Amino acid sequence: MPIALLALALSAFAIGTTEFVIVGLVPTIAHDLGVTLPSAGLLVSLYALGVAVGAPVLTALTGRWNRKTVLLSVMALFTLGNLLAWLAPGYSSLVVARVLTGLAHGVFFAIGSTIATSLVSKDKEAGAIALMFTGLTVALVTGVPLGTWIGQHFGWRATFLIVSALGLMALVGSALLVPKNLKQSPPATLRQQLAVLTEPRLLLVYAMTALGYGGTFTAFTYLAPILQQVSGFAAGTVALIMLVYGVSVAVGNIWGGKLADRRGPVPALSIIFTALAAVLMLFTWTAGNPVAAVLTVLVWGAFAFGNVPGLQVYVVQLAEKHTPQAVDVASGLNIAAFNIGIAIGSVLGGAVIEHLTLMDTPWIGALIVLMALGLTRLSGSLDRRQSAHSVSVAECT
Repeated sequence: MPIALLALALSAFAIGTTEFVIVGLVPTIAHDLGVTLPSAGLLVSLYALGVAVGAPVLTALTGRWNRKTVLLSVMALFTLGNLLAWLAPGYSSLVVARVLTGLAHGVFFAIGSTIATSLVSKDKEAGAIALMFTGLTVALVTGVPLGTWIGQHFGWRATFLIVSALGLMALVGSALLVPKNLKQSPPATLRQQLAVLTEPRLLLVYAMTALGYGGTFTAFTYLAPILQQVSGFAAGTVALIMLVYGVSVAVGNIWGGKLADRRGPVPALSIIFTALAAVLMLFTWTAGNPVAAVLTVLVWGAFAFGNVPGLQVYVVQLAEKHTPQAVDVASGLNIAAFNIGIAIGSVLGGAVIEHLTLMDTPWIGALIVLMALGLTRLSGSLDRRQSAHSVSVAECT
């Protein structure tokens, strides 16, 4: 594997850290800036909206640019956004910084896979993508808990300063190691892109993605205050629990991918969404006991992100059937759907806290995941109907 992939992995590590570290810092930021927990939670939502806009819109606008130029521009914007967060004098400026960083995130993951595969031969493409995404997995296991610990002991601004340094290192590494003459596919036309947005089967999967993630983030956005106020953990212990969660996420991601390969995306997603809804419902009762809370969080992590491989594979499979000239666009829009779900979930969680209680977020999240399960079953039924129709047509001819 070329060393340039390490620069992409470092970029993914920095980006993954800045996206999810905010969850562990919600109580700290709320206290320091004098805002409510729901207002601090909006920093998760607005970042996700930046990703949702950045992935399809900015990727389309930069479709004709040299890939290395886009990569360096994105990492410069990412570094600038985190520096602005470090220097933010108040809540409003921190919001602006988070949106800017989210825009960079969306474009990076939209083009990152293409760049990674262009660096290697055809038989090593999957390994190249896996190596790049290792940076995101490592961020969940180490970067997020470490960033949470730094923010709790040295102030949340210190976390963003360190992530800025990581972004700068990734920018320099990409400038030095990534070649200029990357192969580049012709960008999809506007008509081809719009075809993705008007294809009912793809829209159904995007809804599955948004609801599946939205249910998780209704509660996950406020995991730190739940662990402190309900489970009784000290602020410093939350970072260790986030480490447990991150390890579980890494294992669940691998397991979810193997399950989707073995049983197919729809059966795998049905299992994962069912288990995720059950775990969220269970957390409503286990959060009050420290040991039970940690065990539940451990299981939660495995199922919360185990749906990612299945959802991405399913989108690609359907796009190859219905919009074969815009598979990359369809895949990128699913990244946007993930983040729309994160945004909706964290906003809904804030509304629940304002009108109900902190511990109403898990069971409401479970109900949203059950909606994703219902759509998954519907999509599977449509697949079987279409397959039966194709067989019938083949027999007639």
